Amino acid sequence: MAAALALSLAATGCAGEGNGADADGSSLTLGYFPNITHAPALIGVEDGLYEEALGDVDFDTRTFHNGPDAVNALFSGEIDAAFLGPNPAVNGWSQSGGEALHIIAGAAAQGSGLVVRDDIETIDDLPGHTFSTPMLGGTQDVALRWFAREQGWEVDTAGGGDLSIIPQDNPDTVDAFELGEIDGAWIPEPHLSRILAQDDAHLLIDEPDLWEETDGMYVTTLLVVNADYLENNPETVADLLRGHVESVDRIDDAPEESAETARLHLEDLTGGTLDPEITATAFDNVAFTVDPIVPSLLTQAEQAEAIGLLDPVDLTGIYALDPLNDVLAEAGREPVVGLEG
Repeated sequence: MAAALALSLAATGCAGEGNGADADGSSLTLGYFPNITHAPALIGVEDGLYEEALGDVDFDTRTFHNGPDAVNALFSGEIDAAFLGPNPAVNGWSQSGGEALHIIAGAAAQGSGLVVRDDIETIDDLPGHTFSTPMLGGTQDVALRWFAREQGWEVDTAGGGDLSIIPQDNPDTVDAFELGEIDGAWIPEPHLSRILAQDDAHLLIDEPDLWEETDGMYVTTLLVVNADYLENNPETVADLLRGHVESVDRIDDAPEESAETARLHLEDLTGGTLDPEITATAFDNVAFTVDPIVPSLLTQAEQAEAIGLLDPVDLTGIYALDPLNDVLAEAGREPVVGLEG
């Protein structure tokens, strides 16, 4: 089944041979999702923090709704850097033979869980019901499938088994719950809070409760960069990281103002309306940090392997944290810890 998740490297040639490999650092295109778990991107773009940090570099953005599309854009050089969930990042690393991308920073932790209908009162009530996740093989999809495995339940990628798991885009999941087409979803913010605001909904599993070994902290969003772009343009990447650190700091310093900035940017991206109270609640459920929380990614990769959605992979070299640690050192701050400790 892991082969079914292979990204379209054949369509793009060898990983990293697109525009990102040849760029001279005069431009940078950043990809991100319209999710609260991507708030450092939302705020950094809306407030011009990345553009200011990049100076004369021509800065552009693209938005995506799932990790594989963003990773394929990174492979082809359509974008140069992206905010991604840990599982798409690992899958991209695996499918490119460790050549296409590097993780250069964390962005968000927590902010996901399993919301269900009120008549599903306990975990034992879950079998026989239908649930959504954002994308087959994505971060929340792996979390739900791993949880089912831990309970001794069988699930498959066709929606069969003790639980029926139906991957679909997050906005569609919110609508499907309201229409009664699904019984719940393992989903990130703000979509988690959007469903919880509906009648007949409650949070059955708050995912931080499952991460005792990391004190409830698990990486939800990472900042990754095209490997060749990083090699060819280290100063541009360093400037991107300066903007990223400033964005995360702004969230920490002014969370209420940042939540409103993120809400307005989300409305611009989606053309919809997002309740300010829902946005504030969603913001409270996410921890924003430049720390990539390496132990949690290793666990997530092991889980994806165990359920057959990722081939065994050597993650040595996936992190390139020296540029971030140089930026942190400039500000007199402690470094983040990578794979080698």
